[in-house]
Amino acid sequence: MRVMVIEDSRLAREGLVRMLGQFDGVDVIGQADHPATAAPLIAELRPDVLFLDIHMPGASGFDLLEMLDYLPRIVFTTAYSEYAIRSFDYNTVDYLLKPVSHERLATAIAKLAAADAAPAAAPRPPLDINSKIFVKDGERCHLVSLETIRYIESCKNYVRIFFGSEKAYVKKSLNSIEERLPVKFFFRANRQCIINLQEIRAIEESISLGYEVTMSDGKVLDISRRNAQQLKDLLSF
Repeated sequence: MRVMVIEDSRLAREGLVRMLGQFDGVDVIGQADHPATAAPLIAELRPDVLFLDIHMPGASGFDLLEMLDYLPRIVFTTAYSEYAIRSFDYNTVDYLLKPVSHERLATAIAKLAAADAAPAAAPRPPLDINSKIFVKDGERCHLVSLETIRYIESCKNYVRIFFGSEKAYVKKSLNSIEERLPVKFFFRANRQCIINLQEIRAIEESISLGYEVTMSDGKVLDISRRNAQQLKDLLSF
């Protein structure tokens, strides 16, 4: 079990790392004191689990999770109980209140190990561009043709789907939706957005060395620098 610890307090961070080191099968592969330094480490190391503080100077643990393309399982470690309900909008396994005891940490490790031992659900098959998907947005229901979706944006714990003259909120992660979309037609523009390539009307270079694409409804979206070359390759002979 490859874990990272993100905690702004040096003493609390080092104490938790020591405690985790007492458990067989737990390997602490990294640590950070702020979301800004944690995000690139998570992208590089791709840990299985984050032990994550919520209150940190300048940005919260929730802010960090919104930055990530890759989302490990989460064990929150915090002195504040009032965020427990919100925490389970993420890939949360446990919520530990400080000071964290050895017994309570052992319970969290056992939950993680049990999740590892459980048989994985069979992956859902990818959709075809001619597929229709059922979308429930509050009291409204839609049967949406995939080809009519212009783009999908991340919006905190939801995604917002733009199709035809409508838009709908769905409580799913952008990553989980991306896994089922046909790659010939849908492209991950940046951390927050997936676009339908058939709905692009114009492309221009941006000052950030990426691209700006204008969609069929006039919406202008950024293609991140790291994804710009991939888009160019997709749309070139």
